[in-house]
Amino acid sequence: MTMKRSTRLKRHLRQFLAVSALALLGQAHGAANPPDAEVRAATEEVLAVIASAPDARTLRQLAEEKVVPRFDFRRMTQLAAGRVWNQASPAQQDELTREFQHLLVRTYTKALAATRHAQAKVTVMPARIREGSNEATVKTTVAEPGRQAIAIDYRMEQADGAWKVVDVTVDSISLVTNYRDWFASQAQSGGVDGVIRALAEKNRGSAQVAG
Repeated sequence: MTMKRSTRLKRHLRQFLAVSALALLGQAHGAANPPDAEVRAATEEVLAVIASAPDARTLRQLAEEKVVPRFDFRRMTQLAAGRVWNQASPAQQDELTREFQHLLVRTYTKALAATRHAQAKVTVMPARIREGSNEATVKTTVAEPGRQAIAIDYRMEQADGAWKVVDVTVDSISLVTNYRDWFASQAQSGGVDGVIRALAEKNRGSAQVAG
């Protein structure tokens, strides 16, 4: 990834992590609902949650209870890890998934605590689903007063009757692709175990800062 693209992703990552709650914290359920309907149904409730300015502990609890079930973290880790995933044993894959999930949830919670989107206007486009496909892309735009609107696209897959997020693209930059570069660089020097150690170290650092 070029320096320019990396800078753009970092600039928008906090906004993505905060407003991604619009798709993930709502109570809409059921395979009968198309993925865009779930995103749209969640918007009002989540904006209210964010506007209420809950404390960090409450946000962490919301993330664990509401965000985690909406992500397919194993699939997300597989996509982000790339070759590293194929080189990992089943036990290592479990560790990679656990540590990567902790990293994303911690980052999400920290971003949500620092950002308020009570005045955000979210536009959700109809999902693009090919006939017979279990994959969909939900395109959204998020506009806030005084800020340029950003495009956030959710890549979702249907498994066991539920639509789950497996990647998010912010202004044409994929979160999974960005982490793939990081996974590869860590594996180059330390192999699969090196990646697991690096993820664990990141999580320990985040926990110390939060504490």
